Amino acid sequence: MKVSTTDLGWASAGRPIVEGVTLDIRPGETFGLVGPNGSGKSTLLRLIAGLLPHPRGEVRLDDVPLARQSRREVARKLAFVEQQAETDAALTVRDAVELGRTPWLSALHPFGPRDGAIVDRALTAVGMAQMGAALWSTLSGGERQRVHIARALAQEPRLLLLDEPTNHLDIHHQLSLLRLMTRLPVTVIVALHDLNQAIGCDRLGVMAGGRMIACGPPRQVLTPERLARIFRVGATVLTDPADNTNLFRFHCLED
Repeated sequence: MKVSTTDLGWASAGRPIVEGVTLDIRPGETFGLVGPNGSGKSTLLRLIAGLLPHPRGEVRLDDVPLARQSRREVARKLAFVEQQAETDAALTVRDAVELGRTPWLSALHPFGPRDGAIVDRALTAVGMAQMGAALWSTLSGGERQRVHIARALAQEPRLLLLDEPTNHLDIHHQLSLLRLMTRLPVTVIVALHDLNQAIGCDRLGVMAGGRMIACGPPRQVLTPERLARIFRVGATVLTDPADNTNLFRFHCLED
């Protein structure tokens, strides 16, 4: 799915949170959003998902304005995994993931075997296939995060929005999720704190003060000079001899 924004912005209590963001994201691209806390990454994702009232500017999905599409239409096209999302504690893991099929169900098309197979695949993709009967209330933070991602996958979206999806995950599941993101046949927009993880995206948008400061391939936008200015860290670029991948080693700069 192609995603574009034009002069997108949003303010809260008169204070601008996101200002003048114009983007063109290609179908199938994995686009990362990075920036310091409070830079507007989460708000931008929510604007693209159509979850905030009275935005300025426009979001278009495959060249169709988001504002002209019904919530059901949008839910069939995109799925959003937020940083903090809650689920009814009485639900089982499988119940929670089955909710991802809701946009596709109706009185004439109730939940059926095909939907069940989609839920099975989503649970397997996040390593939760053996925990379908577990109650939500018994899960760890990392397990809950994986269930939310499985529910998003069960929607079969063409656009997947993820806000800090590796939070709460152990290193194995962080790496598994990042690998899954790059292999999905969908467009992915993901906000990340870990800049070494962000290097694996096709392109990155660097945000600061609600604005898009830079946009392009990771090696072009994550320069030591920009990291010092935006993140207030020094960075040394290292090369992993196993696969020649570039990595950062960071150190604090004096205030």
